[in-house]
Amino acid sequence: MNSLERTICFIEGGSPDRIPFHPILMRFAAKHAGVRYRDFCLSHTHKCMANIKCADDFQSDWVNTMSDAYAEAEAFGTKIFYPEDDLPMVQKYAIADISDIDRMKVLKPGDHSRLRERSSEIREYRASTAGKMFICGWVEGPLAEYCDIRDINLGMTDLYEHPEEVHKALDIITESAMGFITVQVREGAHCIGIGDSVCSLISPELYDEFCLGREKALVDHIHALGALAKIHICGNISAILPGVISTGTDIIDIDHRTGPVTEAVRMLGERQVFAGKSDPISVLQDGDEQRIRESAAAFFMEAQGRAILSAGCEVTPGTTVENLACFSGMSSELLKL
Repeated sequence: MNSLERTICFIEGGSPDRIPFHPILMRFAAKHAGVRYRDFCLSHTHKCMANIKCADDFQSDWVNTMSDAYAEAEAFGTKIFYPEDDLPMVQKYAIADISDIDRMKVLKPGDHSRLRERSSEIREYRASTAGKMFICGWVEGPLAEYCDIRDINLGMTDLYEHPEEVHKALDIITESAMGFITVQVREGAHCIGIGDSVCSLISPELYDEFCLGREKALVDHIHALGALAKIHICGNISAILPGVISTGTDIIDIDHRTGPVTEAVRMLGERQVFAGKSDPISVLQDGDEQRIRESAAAFFMEAQGRAILSAGCEVTPGTTVENLACFSGMSSELLKL
């Protein structure tokens, strides 16, 4: 059973040969492959090579297009600086004044270099993995993207002070994401991840007003194209988890800060699973093998077996090869529980 078959089988409620392993590897992947992080972000050749190497070395069951949150933001006009071997940094936000929203336009993926690079990544994955690897594209979720073009502090304030303008911007962001999704699925992505990280910082009421309907529209669009959907929201999402499940997304990432999902499991549809939720720092980076095994097993049991093996968020570059290999090995051990 190859990685694509294993992942699809698990999501559909079948009996794979082991539990799919989907670690979020970005800075770790670049370091492991000896790639400068600027190249990892900007060059599809370097990103794909690094992720495929990690998939081979750690028996990961997916490859993805994640590196930083600024592909769409740069297309909208946010100015980004890319250090040689560190995380990209914002130099200037696209929306300096709330009135700048009036100049926003729906993105056309073919008009922007970083969006075109996403298509190149998926084509490279498709060619290099010969249809055997689960390929996951990516878009920023509506509110996360708004904060990437506005600044997170101003973005949070805008929800209260300028709600009409925020709704206008989020509609443009959502329509842009749909076009970006379409291109990625047509290039060969089996799944599209939606990263709406800041949603854990707002109330359930604000989530329902500004985010839920738009995330659901993205999930529905992904499904209409014949692909699977994944939602990733960093932080504690206990309060909004019922809403996230109601979007119909196939994979729901669970951060280690989120409380027990015992009750939420009952809300899952037939083709919905969790992914998570080991702490990337205290467990994967700093923990020993026993702690890693215990953490993976604990969440799998908590999720009643409906959980892809993954950390709650990105595996850090400080994680040792030995610790990630130990974590990967749990994909077979979990079947025995």
